[in-house]
Amino acid sequence: MQGRAYTESQQRKFNLLTKEMRLEVAACIKRDNWENANHMQELAQPVDTVYSRYVKRILDIVFSGIALIITFPVNFALLVGTALDVGSPIVFRQKRTGKDGKPFCLIKFRNMTNETDENGELLPARDRVTKFGKFVRRASLDELLNFWSIFKGDMSLVGPRPLKEETADRFSKRHAGRFAVRPGLECPILGVTDHSPTWEERLENDVWYVEHLSFSTDARMLFGVVRMTLDSKARCYRAGAGGGGFMGYDEDGHVIDQASIPEKYLDEVLQRHGLLKQAKEADFHA
Repeated sequence: MQGRAYTESQQRKFNLLTKEMRLEVAACIKRDNWENANHMQELAQPVDTVYSRYVKRILDIVFSGIALIITFPVNFALLVGTALDVGSPIVFRQKRTGKDGKPFCLIKFRNMTNETDENGELLPARDRVTKFGKFVRRASLDELLNFWSIFKGDMSLVGPRPLKEETADRFSKRHAGRFAVRPGLECPILGVTDHSPTWEERLENDVWYVEHLSFSTDARMLFGVVRMTLDSKARCYRAGAGGGGFMGYDEDGHVIDQASIPEKYLDEVLQRHGLLKQAKEADFHA
C-alpha cells in the first residue's frame, strides 16, 4: 500500500482537503482498520535495564550540557539571523508526543513564513521556507535547540523522532511501543542508505530500537546520525521520508501515509462536506 502512487484524480481530491478534513480521513481509517492491525501485529517488548533507566539519561545530561555551551555562539547568530529573516516570533513551538505518550513542547528557530492560500490554509512547507531557512535546514542547524529539550528531559540524543501530537492515537499497540523511550534527535535505520525510508520502515525501526536499547545500540545510532549529517544524499533521503504524514493502517495491517490513502476515504469525507461533486466535475474537465 505504501509505495502506491496517487492517480491524478486522487491527488485532486486530496488537495481539496483542509487540515481538519485530513484529520477526519485519519479517523475514518482508524475506525475501519485499527483493531485489525492490532490483531495482526505482535506487541513491542521494550527492554528494561540499568542503562535504559539511568545511564542513558545521565549521558544525555552530560553531552547535551556540553553541546549547549559549545553551540551558544551559533545559536546566538541564528537568533539574530532569524529575527532579521522572518521577524517575531523567533522561536517556533509545536506540541509533540514524548515518553509514555505525554506531550511536550518542541522548540526551533523559525525558518518559514505564515503565507496562506485563498482558503486561508498555510501553504506547503516547501513554499514557505525562506532562503536563510533552507540554509539552516541543509546544515541541520535547526536541530541545535533540541539540545535544550534533551537537557531538561523531554528528549534524548538517540530515539524515535518526536511526532505531532495529533498522530499519537493512530498508532497500533505495537508501534505505540515507540513511546516507551524518550524521543530523540534521530533514530536512523542502520544499513538503509539507498532510498527514503517509508513509514513502515521507520515505525518498525523504532520498535526494533526500544527492543534492543543498549549502550552499543546508541553508539551505533550516533555514528549513523553523524554519517547522515555529513552525507548530503542521506539528508535528502531523510527529508523525503514517509510519503507524507502517517495516516493509519490498511485492512492488512500495513501503514497508510498521505500518499497512499484509499480513495474511498477521500470520497467519504468529501461527500460529508459537499465537495465530492466538485471533485468529480474537476475530473470530468481534466
